[in-house]
Amino acid sequence: MSNIKRPENSIRYPLGILLLLVAVNAFYGGYYGLSGAKTVPTEWLKGSPFRNYFIPSLFLFIAVGGSTFTAAILVFKRNHKARKAAFISGIIILVWLAVQVAIIGYVSWMQPATAIAAIIIHFLTWQLPKYGN
Repeated sequence: MSNIKRPENSIRYPLGILLLLVAVNAFYGGYYGLSGAKTVPTEWLKGSPFRNYFIPSLFLFIAVGGSTFTAAILVFKRNHKARKAAFISGIIILVWLAVQVAIIGYVSWMQPATAIAAIIIHFLTWQLPKYGN
């Protein structure tokens, strides 16, 4: 990394906004799944430990949505735990996607788009300044 100083907000705002977008997407997807996911074929779950989308949707809502929303708040507040929270939320997103693709396969453009978002989250997190205790 070069010694070029970047304005802190040029990292913080895009990272926080991206985290919020992923959170909103996860909350919506989780809610949709928890309410029955009527347009998503349950045949995709054959061979998986799930009979319906309730448990995966609950994980999507709580783990993916909750971690990215929390990380966004910490980033916007310049909290000293922001970098760790954002990094962990990126890992959670990637694990979620890996398990999802392993179970149901590639079914939507949202899968690679969300993976790219997670990679960008990690890149921006790496550049985010460390905040004091």
